[in-house]
Amino acid sequence: MDRLYIRPIGCVASPQSVDGDAVRLAGGRVYAHRFAVILRRDGEIVQRDLVTPATIDMALARLPDALGPEAEEQWANLRLAHPPLKLPGGRSLPLDQPQVMGILNLTPDSFSDGGRFTASDAAQSHAETMMQAGAAIIDIGGESTRPGALPVPEDEEAARVVPAIERCAELGAIVSVDTRRAAVMNAAVAAGAAILNDVSALRDPASLEFAASCDAPVVLMHAPGEGEDLHASGGYRDPVLDVFDALRAARDRAVKAGIARERIVLDPGIGFGKSLADNLALMNALALFHALGQPLLLGASRKRTIAALSGEAPADRRLGGSLALAMAGFGAGVQLVRVHDVFETVQARDVWRGLRDAALAEFSENSD
Repeated sequence: MDRLYIRPIGCVASPQSVDGDAVRLAGGRVYAHRFAVILRRDGEIVQRDLVTPATIDMALARLPDALGPEAEEQWANLRLAHPPLKLPGGRSLPLDQPQVMGILNLTPDSFSDGGRFTASDAAQSHAETMMQAGAAIIDIGGESTRPGALPVPEDEEAARVVPAIERCAELGAIVSVDTRRAAVMNAAVAAGAAILNDVSALRDPASLEFAASCDAPVVLMHAPGEGEDLHASGGYRDPVLDVFDALRAARDRAVKAGIARERIVLDPGIGFGKSLADNLALMNALALFHALGQPLLLGASRKRTIAALSGEAPADRRLGGSLALAMAGFGAGVQLVRVHDVFETVQARDVWRGLRDAALAEFSENSD
């Protein structure tokens, strides 16, 4: 089977810096000038052309005729400016700049903060702190998804998250629930959750059915493991292209079930069933996933990858690495970044945005 991938591989400060030969990725503040047009046949790369927007038509003309519609769709998706994400209750979330999602773990065995916020007062205080620091979303989870974590019964997971969701919703927060179980999703939405964040990409038919029945946006994350073991080895031939194919399949499955495209966000699943080399390859190729036509979420905060590159630093000493990965996400045009350290990430985002805006203004002034 032939598969096509149009991967941005070179960004510029502004389109004016390359005489207009660049495209704005996904409506954000990132401009891509160089692309790799990759043809994969039965899992092997058989053709790779390096192009710019001015020359891409020649590369697309070399592709098999059957890939013509896919080529047009991916090229359009890379340039697609996403409208604000519509939320239940008439609210919306702009996607023209990176938004920060703050993590609120209500699990005693979380890999990063192991039970610090399980008490109701501590959870509310932490949520308020993240909101004041600039978190656009509070992501609440009641089950650890670290490698080796034991599954939590649905009723226990719901009992952990529902009170916190209710309190955060009362504070005016946009709340996402980090769960893969339909019963927990149902209880969370009833309590005020506005986004469903599923690390298993709605693999459970009951969760898929529930997500299709409500109007909450969904985050579909890639994890190769089956059943409860989300961290099982993916056995990738090419981690980037294999994850791309898997997310495309998850998106299409969700659409087939009745979930509108504008409600779907995709997450490449950094750290889930992936080696250090796999994770680094995915981070370097994040911009490719815009070709799927959905907003992107990056969840790399405090992940094991950082420890592997920094002398096995413990989870609570991975701020520098977390910011480096978040900045890489900003530079790839990712719309949502899920983090533990909200204040520092928002500050980094705002400085990055200032630099981007200044570069655009500088080139615009010099071109007059």
